Amino acid sequence: MAETGTETLRRSPLAHLEERMREAAVTGARGVTLAELPFLTMVNLRVDPSSETAGRIETALGAPLPRRCGDTAASGPRTILWLGPDEWLVLSPPEEAAASREPGVVALRDALGSDPGSVVDVSANRTTLELSGPSARQVLEKGCPLDLHPRAFGPGRAMSTTVGPVAVLLWQVDDAPTYRLLPRSSFADYLARWLVDAMSEFSRPEVP
Repeated sequence: MAETGTETLRRSPLAHLEERMREAAVTGARGVTLAELPFLTMVNLRVDPSSETAGRIETALGAPLPRRCGDTAASGPRTILWLGPDEWLVLSPPEEAAASREPGVVALRDALGSDPGSVVDVSANRTTLELSGPSARQVLEKGCPLDLHPRAFGPGRAMSTTVGPVAVLLWQVDDAPTYRLLPRSSFADYLARWLVDAMSEFSRPEVP
């Protein structure tokens, strides 16, 4: 059945750069790739972590709320990223939202009830870029102030930082390494172009 309504108009912030990002891919020992992961469901959650309400929310999520800066937690397809002492971002794949309009949001709002806190769908606020490959860390190190060495930043870590001049939430997914960068949608074009430029060095032989 053909799509109707707003679905036919839906366009990700980086759809116009899809081919350019694909062409920028580098293979081999110095490989690195860049792609957009559009339309992830993102829910901003605020609650007192010491409250009974937080316990109900953790039950709804199926995972504990991360308590320390940089920590994450996972429950099935969902990942919970720490943003602050009483703030988290809950990420889910787009198909969860497609099945029924944000069932996770409904469950979280029910768990919050009338208690202090907030559950807000912020999916349209950001997009997600995935940078992966042996040279991914070196690409980021051209413009990220974080210490990205594995001794300080590894899989399961997520921090608010900057890459180039763009503020992002940076999350390392695995040891490949694979990173996911979550910029505001309005800055995604600039960041993608910055990353493509930073990747170009690795398409040439390494200088001894």
